[in-house]
Amino acid sequence: MTTPADEWVRAARSLGARLWDDDVIHDPALRAAIEATPRHVFVPRFFVQTPEGDWMRGDQTTPGYLDEVYADRPLVTALGELADGQRIVMSSSTKPGLMARMIEALRLDDDSRVLEIGTGTGYNAALLSRLLGAERVFSVDIETELVDLARLRLASLGLAPTLLAADGAEGLPGHAPYDRIIATCSVRRVPWAWAEQTRPGGLVLTDLKAALHAGSLVCLRRRHDRLEGRFLPRWAAFMALRGAACDAGRPEPPPRAAGVQGMTALDSEPASELVPWFLAQAELPCIVSIGLRGRAAGGGPRWSTVAAADGSWCEVAVRADDTGRRVVRQGGPVQIWDRLERAVREWEDLDRPDWGRLGLTVRPDGLHTVWLDEPDGPRRWVLPPSR
Repeated sequence: MTTPADEWVRAARSLGARLWDDDVIHDPALRAAIEATPRHVFVPRFFVQTPEGDWMRGDQTTPGYLDEVYADRPLVTALGELADGQRIVMSSSTKPGLMARMIEALRLDDDSRVLEIGTGTGYNAALLSRLLGAERVFSVDIETELVDLARLRLASLGLAPTLLAADGAEGLPGHAPYDRIIATCSVRRVPWAWAEQTRPGGLVLTDLKAALHAGSLVCLRRRHDRLEGRFLPRWAAFMALRGAACDAGRPEPPPRAAGVQGMTALDSEPASELVPWFLAQAELPCIVSIGLRGRAAGGGPRWSTVAAADGSWCEVAVRADDTGRRVVRQGGPVQIWDRLERAVREWEDLDRPDWGRLGLTVRPDGLHTVWLDEPDGPRRWVLPPSR
């Protein structure tokens, strides 16, 4: 007869074996950490969105609970509510395979001291603690309640890394320096405070998102005058870092100015090609929203939209006409769609480079330079300052 303990152990071993067989992880010690860590302790409940947009709660009484928790997928763990009653995701447990890829990208050794930005459920801190020893693991999160819960869950497993409620953009200077910093959240710009708290030669791994979907995971080495490194080959996305330094300066889209109409042969989704959408940010104002609006004949949205903080906007018809072209409307100080088309053409002229060919240099003054193939190569893009 199987016991609950037997069930989770079998599920965790199955997860580790899947990640190993699928070539996601290659380090036997990391596989062992995954198989020894009860993810269900960190995700006692989760939320699943139905096709109708409603949220359904799952917990240990839900049939198939362990199958869900030990699947290689992210799980929403906390919801918030806007003034209009809309429910939004506030916290989640990262897909285990993605977390494992990031840990391997850190190239840890037994002496590494690691700062995690974004404690969340505490599951990743548990994996790091099993790999390095809890005394070498530090983690911060803006939400005091999340930190307290994570501490209790970790303690139930005999693990006691240093956890503090703090603004992740500031790092954790009281325990610096660190050999590695890993951010399980996205940032519009990499905070220089992270560089200051990283030992020379150490690594900073984060999700750089200059706008929604515009960027990916980048692993940066600490040089004496800069952070520099490459984007990881596979695209990934995290929730945005929250805190005083990050939440400021994100205005609502202003009223749309008068626009002009044209036609395009590009796809209707501005972010449909992720690399040129990212590179286009070098010439775009601060994008504050992308989305869908209107209702087309026969159902489905009519327009794909982009709005910027300076009042620039564009919308492109979701459905093409008989020639394969779509109506484009745009207005404001910057012609967003024209610049995006130019970025796509340039990307195609460069033989459509993927994330693995792109790199990033971050300077103390906040300058972020994206480069192709080599830092001193001929093709570079400078991202505008964070606003």
